[in-house]
Amino acid sequence: MHPASFGYQAPGSLQEAFALLQEHGEDAKVLAGGHSLLPAMKLRLTQPEVLVDLRRIPGLDGIRVDNDTLVIGALTTHTEVGTSEDVRRLLPGLADTASVIGDLQVRNRGTMGGSVAHADPAADLPVTLTALDASFVLASAAGERIVTADDFFVDFFTTAVEPDEILTAIRIPLPSTPARTSYAKLPHPASGYVVVSAAAALTVDEAGACTGARVVLGGVAGTPHRATGAEAALTGQALTPEVMAAAAEQAADGIDPHADSYADEDYKRHMTVVYTRRAIEAAAARG
Repeated sequence: MHPASFGYQAPGSLQEAFALLQEHGEDAKVLAGGHSLLPAMKLRLTQPEVLVDLRRIPGLDGIRVDNDTLVIGALTTHTEVGTSEDVRRLLPGLADTASVIGDLQVRNRGTMGGSVAHADPAADLPVTLTALDASFVLASAAGERIVTADDFFVDFFTTAVEPDEILTAIRIPLPSTPARTSYAKLPHPASGYVVVSAAAALTVDEAGACTGARVVLGGVAGTPHRATGAEAALTGQALTPEVMAAAAEQAADGIDPHADSYADEDYKRHMTVVYTRRAIEAAAARG
């Protein structure tokens, strides 16, 4: 199918982009890599009157360490994230995630900011970024504000980004000791989208006890789902196989997974336990 007719603007600065968003309001859509927006336009699921292409604006890509924070520009591609030495060294779970998104073409063109702003419940990055307690920098003509991952993802394909705002960067706090992070995914065999996934971020003391845990599930709700039961079962415990298995069993507590044509609720609930255990074990092994 072909999209409905639309206008196209490629501003050279954020100020120009802000002006276009103010002029066109909700009739405008921001374009990053295009791998989420353009297919939706072809299916007439969204019909913006104007596309505001961000790719000519300098400073919206790149990866850097800023004191105790990893900062990733919104236009940084999945390939750049997955192959970054800093990401692989400091947050290997994020590199794992970026490396299993879509296929090679998608990873080379799709952007980190575009993926999270689209907020597809079957996407990979929202799950891991929530586990990593990431924050999102939202800029507008009025200034900047920072929204945490727990507040950023609101519902199916819905985020906290306002119509006049642009996601410019993702900020991820770096713990004082190397983070034990991982991502485990059951992909749909045709599309590669998430059927069920789990991300884990653990901090462990010198004695081997877990001092903090964030475990987040994908594919089971409209937004990334914090497995608080699993987190509580890990915290304060030595990461033995028995403890990790017991924590994974609690990951499915209180969830009502969305069934689809590939996986029903019972299957997703069972796979939630399986992939949570895999994520926890993989994170723990990265001592």
